[in-house]
Amino acid sequence: MPNSFVLVQKNNHVAGLTLNRPAVQNLINLEMAQEMDEICRQINQDNDVYVVILTGAGNAFCAGSEKEKSLQSGKKQIRCDEEIARKFNVAASIASIEKPVIAAVNGDALGEGLEIALACDIRIAAPQARFGFPDVASGLIPSDGGTQRLPRIIGRGKALEFILTAEIFGAAEALETGLVTKVVPMSDMLTVEVDTLAKAVAGKAPISLRYIKEAINKGLDLTMEQGLRLEADLYFLLHTTADRTEGIKAFQQKRPPEFKGQ
Repeated sequence: MPNSFVLVQKNNHVAGLTLNRPAVQNLINLEMAQEMDEICRQINQDNDVYVVILTGAGNAFCAGSEKEKSLQSGKKQIRCDEEIARKFNVAASIASIEKPVIAAVNGDALGEGLEIALACDIRIAAPQARFGFPDVASGLIPSDGGTQRLPRIIGRGKALEFILTAEIFGAAEALETGLVTKVVPMSDMLTVEVDTLAKAVAGKAPISLRYIKEAINKGLDLTMEQGLRLEADLYFLLHTTADRTEGIKAFQQKRPPEFKGQ
């Protein structure tokens, strides 16, 4: 997958994506957004990828987008019609990945950067990581799912407080509110922690991983009855897969399963 603004590495069924504009704290520009959209499409079609890790190069995860900064400063005019706005929306691309996505938040995740982190399934942060929607103070609102994903993760009241005040908050508060699942004690431990988690997840049957993500994400927008029906449907579909048969054989033979995503 040739690219310049998003680095891609694959190893042992884990795809590592790195936002790669460290000189500007990984601000999203149009080229990066387009690259990420194409990469996410390719990941969905790549049966060798079971889990995705997303992080930022340098000292920031992602400090926002050029769309936000330009609208703030007024120095550069960007057409802000619906089509152009969508082209900057990296969070929407990340959310479209059918496989589990882990965010390794190594620094500031602000504006579009926070929306990208929210689009991931699990977030683990370095102690210096900061989060927030500071552009709200300039008369903007989150435009890539922030108003919808944040309250679903941390609750309505706290989400309203963070967004309405444009407050930038640290890793400790992110952990307390449930925005991140873990904060590592030292920043150099982040990669090891995330890699260990990704390896544990990648050891499971990939179809099962996708179905779990689908059941949870879609189920949150359904009634309990509808969600239980979705869960049951996906459960019975798994019984038709070769991986399910392999899982049973491996258990009976007391050996690690060799899943192939079939």
